[in-house]
Amino acid sequence: MTLIFIRIFFVVLSVIIGFQIGSFVQVGGADFSVLGALIGFLIAALIIILEFTMRKVSVRGLSSAVFGLLFGLIMAKLVSDTLALISLDKNMVYSLRVVLTLIFCYLGMIMAMRGRDEFNIIVPYVKFSRQDQKDEMILLDTSVIIDGRIADICKTGFLDGKFIVPRFVLKELQQIADSADSLKRERGRRGLDILGKLQKNTNIDVKIHNDDFPDIKEVDLKLVKLAKVLSAKIFTNDYNLNKVSEIQGIRVLNVNELANALRPVVLPGEIIETRLIKEGKEYNQGVGYLEDGTMIVVDNGRRLIGQNVNLVVGSVLQTAAGRMIFGKLPDDNKRNNK
Repeated sequence: MTLIFIRIFFVVLSVIIGFQIGSFVQVGGADFSVLGALIGFLIAALIIILEFTMRKVSVRGLSSAVFGLLFGLIMAKLVSDTLALISLDKNMVYSLRVVLTLIFCYLGMIMAMRGRDEFNIIVPYVKFSRQDQKDEMILLDTSVIIDGRIADICKTGFLDGKFIVPRFVLKELQQIADSADSLKRERGRRGLDILGKLQKNTNIDVKIHNDDFPDIKEVDLKLVKLAKVLSAKIFTNDYNLNKVSEIQGIRVLNVNELANALRPVVLPGEIIETRLIKEGKEYNQGVGYLEDGTMIVVDNGRRLIGQNVNLVVGSVLQTAAGRMIFGKLPDDNKRNNK
């Protein structure tokens, strides 16, 4: 509504100015004020049409082009002033100035536009502060938002900085929430609910980042590119995104790695209690779980499924899927030690 008002105001001003300029023109006693108003209206309309065609021009792209133009002008000035020291014809020097200005301005704008993703005259979410105070930016991935544990982690206050949700991640969440698959739809809606909780939390700062990379199709690659541009971390639980980011030198906060690090340490020979709930893959094994989800495999535990048992830890195995504990019943352990 504000943009429409500005456009109408601009057209009215253009018509008034055109009317005034036309009234100043006196040729053979004719009055050109109405013609001036019409020309003012047409010029305003053409400028508004041009503004519509420039909708896709980003602020970063425009600032990059302006920087390239200024750089080109400076270089052309330096080179032409150097040539002016040589005894050349004045017309030749003038012609060289024009040619050099055109060439350097063109090259400067092209080079700046090609590197506009890394070029940041206007850096979002940065404010003037002391140099020893640095606000870190953390990009949120779709998977970590849907996972939901980020909301609980933020409540504890362990994470500090600005949480940034790129517009393309929000779009992916909306697409998942609108999916025909009921499971995907539920996951997408859960992600949107978690994002709403994060925004309502007054202890953390969550921003929506509007920059996109139209030439990149995959959301994960866009996230990596944006992390490079903003020098930000990526918060995810996606294994593949984790590895790709680390290869490209981007710091990653992985929820699963955090969960594994917080699991209690269990040493061989220690006695722990668990409830066996199902059979294991090998003969006569029973399987139980600790409260943190760690799987426990118990030899000769099949007969005790459905019961709480004490067991002696034999070994601990760390796998890509998590940690597994292998143990034996106390009686079996004593028998083997004899």
